[in-house]
Amino acid sequence: MGNVLVIAHIQDGEVKKSTNCAVTFASTVASFVGGTYSVMALGDSLGGVAESLGKLGAEKVLLAEAEGLDQQLPERWAPVIEQVVKQGGFQVVVSPATSTGKDVLPRLAHRLDAGMASDVVAVENLDGKLTYTRPMYAGNVNGQVQLPADIEVVTIRQTEFDPCATADGASPVEKVEVPAPLEVLNQIVFKGFEKSVSERPDLAEAGVVVSGGRGLKSQENFKMLEQLADLLGGAVGATRAAVDAGFIHNDFQVGQTGKIVAPDLYFAVGLSGALQHVAGMKSAKTIVAVNKDEEAPIFQVADYGMVADLFKVVPSLIEEIRKVAK
Repeated sequence: MGNVLVIAHIQDGEVKKSTNCAVTFASTVASFVGGTYSVMALGDSLGGVAESLGKLGAEKVLLAEAEGLDQQLPERWAPVIEQVVKQGGFQVVVSPATSTGKDVLPRLAHRLDAGMASDVVAVENLDGKLTYTRPMYAGNVNGQVQLPADIEVVTIRQTEFDPCATADGASPVEKVEVPAPLEVLNQIVFKGFEKSVSERPDLAEAGVVVSGGRGLKSQENFKMLEQLADLLGGAVGATRAAVDAGFIHNDFQVGQTGKIVAPDLYFAVGLSGALQHVAGMKSAKTIVAVNKDEEAPIFQVADYGMVADLFKVVPSLIEEIRKVAK
């Protein structure tokens, strides 16, 4: 029997949806190994999220509170989690594949001498062994991975797991001891965290995403997509080509080297559908593509496609939606 530890993702005092997705994964793994799952959060002050974490159906909620943990430095987080894993006898540690998860968990795996699988999209129990599925070769194929180690560390692609429903009861909350900072932190200076502020939904969690490519031709033309996204209550995305051209900030990049999204509705406007981009949005429930090139690869994954001039289609679409919204 083994137990599972979920590392919660908290931002601006709120438990992110990605944590609920990780709990769904952890619940499945716990059933395979005959154990339970717990949720751990790290931060300067976590009193405001304890109640939300307690509704995730965990056996217990573990809070690591100490000055500086809000900075999410992997050199600070990894030793704290390591101690909890060893003391709690956890067999599997899971985190959403966020920038923090991707930064912290490889270091944790090294400290624990554990096996690691990243960007996991599915898990099975094959002959009594946990078997993880993860994309390889830019998403062209899925590989199955088994980890020959006593402890397994996993990051999961949140778009592939439905968020867990909140439980009626409340899990017991325990505060864990935070070890003294490592000496290496004396060589690290935290300068600050620059956050992109937007009234739109978070790109990775939005139900509607309107993405543009190099076909938009300029930063100014991206305002069309912003208008469409705002009318639909969605987020704005972009291809790497559009980002590299300076049309939009790289926080909005969707794809293999950007953010992975799986909205209910994805508009692909003026983008060709390069493999690296499609790898980040192909899990969307409905994909609508607009491109004047009928041979564009994006039409191979689109549910609805329009071979048309985006500079005519998008303004017309905005106008019609405004009429309906009145």
